[in-house]
Amino acid sequence: MVKRDDKLRMPPQTVESEKALLGALMIRPEGMSESTEVLSADAFYSEKHRIIYRAMLLLFSKNEPIDIESVRSRLSDDKALESIGGVTYLAELVSDVPAASNAKHYAEQVQKKFMLRSLIDAGEFVAELGFDESGDIDETLDKAEKKIYQVTESPSLSKFTSLKETLALAWENFERLQDNKGELRGVRTGFAELDKMLAGFQKSDLIILAARPSVGKTSLALDIARQSAIQHGTTVGFFSLEMSAQQLVDRMVAAEAKVNSWNLRTGRITDQEDFDRIRDAYDRLSRAPIFIDDQPGNNILKMRSVARRLKRDSGLDLIVVDYLQLLAPTTARASDSMVQQVTEISRSLKNLARELDVPVIALSQLSRAVEQRGGKPRLSDLRDSGSIEQDADVVMFIHRDDKTNKESERPNIAEILIEKHRNGPVGMVELYFDDKRTSFQSLEKTDFGAFDTGVADF
Repeated sequence: MVKRDDKLRMPPQTVESEKALLGALMIRPEGMSESTEVLSADAFYSEKHRIIYRAMLLLFSKNEPIDIESVRSRLSDDKALESIGGVTYLAELVSDVPAASNAKHYAEQVQKKFMLRSLIDAGEFVAELGFDESGDIDETLDKAEKKIYQVTESPSLSKFTSLKETLALAWENFERLQDNKGELRGVRTGFAELDKMLAGFQKSDLIILAARPSVGKTSLALDIARQSAIQHGTTVGFFSLEMSAQQLVDRMVAAEAKVNSWNLRTGRITDQEDFDRIRDAYDRLSRAPIFIDDQPGNNILKMRSVARRLKRDSGLDLIVVDYLQLLAPTTARASDSMVQQVTEISRSLKNLARELDVPVIALSQLSRAVEQRGGKPRLSDLRDSGSIEQDADVVMFIHRDDKTNKESERPNIAEILIEKHRNGPVGMVELYFDDKRTSFQSLEKTDFGAFDTGVADF
């Protein structure tokens, strides 16, 4: 087998399309609007074509005419006319145009070849990263993935979206919501009152769910993930830094089957009806698009990489992170305070939500101030950093009076306090916490009589 010499291989390019595009634009300058949406001057393989197109862009930006004479004059002022072949070459470009009306097609062809060259450059960049053994492996992998992601996810230049286009989409959403009363714009949680107040979790939002330890943060997050996936087909990526995947699965099975979680974990299920419910729960959960990553000491770089692959391979509608303070920082120094580290993490989670265009639920601890002060949590109780409150679109607290007041008249009643809602109302939703099944339930669906049965035999 003959091995080709890579040094002799020509990079992807289409000089003929470049010439056709430049000539078409000098004949029909209206095509500049379309071409600027597709490519930049850097997309041209030929240096002299890049020079000519930059001159055209300058004329276009000043709303001046674009033709042979104006381009010649611009190039002459820039002392670049001779380097591109003079006015003779400009005339040649115009005379050889196959069809001036096809400027957008020519631009797309030029951009396609530029994308292929960018992919080659990215490959070489990744190869150099691989040979550099001095860097942190997680940062190296993130740089490599980001380089490829830029090529694959950015086929054309970023551009403004006109208000007219945005209004048209908003009107379509409004009409659909009017025609389908009760339809939500966001990801459903499985709790009707919570969905009603938030209209579901919205794309690109960072949702903070905070509480003191042992109040039910993980349980509520699991309930939302489980119910949304089973009932509405939501694809969920669950990053657990505190509990193993098996522990999470046991909790979800107990909640879905409505059986005692401790009896399930210790093999003390004896009732045939419980066995039947567990079997049915396994069946429903096996079809739920929930993906769990339980590696300890996770950081935002690894998480972003896993989430990107999940979205690419299986789709992704919701991310859950349990919990924020356990995430390892990536750029913070060892000398940095916890406040600085948490600031980096919260902003990275918000950027992740925007990049992947999915809601991110991040669980967070509260400071001890809420216990010392008594009463309900406040935004100022968010532990370690005010940036959590700043970066979040929604902040929810779980408050249970019976956890601090042994004489509480409302045992197992949890108040979900929505203290920040960037695009909607704040308020409170009440849920019942079944501590034997480690699961929350809407009050209107709660069978209080069922909570006296199946007590674990400790």
